[in-house]
Amino acid sequence: MIIQLIYYVLWIFNLVLLARVLLSWFPNVDRSNPVIQLIYTVTEPVLRPIRDLLPQTGMMDLSPLIVFLILQVLMRLLVAF
Repeated sequence: MIIQLIYYVLWIFNLVLLARVLLSWFPNVDRSNPVIQLIYTVTEPVLRPIRDLLPQTGMMDLSPLIVFLILQVLMRLLVAF
């Protein structure tokens, strides 16, 4: 039961992270919108440490890709239990 709950939380975070990636493609989006602020508030604490560890690649931010991979591994491990 608790493993299933953790799995669903990770799945929802995966969707929120996807929303953040998609929002980055639209620079004219109003960032003062409460929903967009919530997306950034939820994802930034996870992305920031990864971003700090990665080398600077110019305009490309690879931290979401790394977090997606970590989430997939965690979710697969949870399914194995």
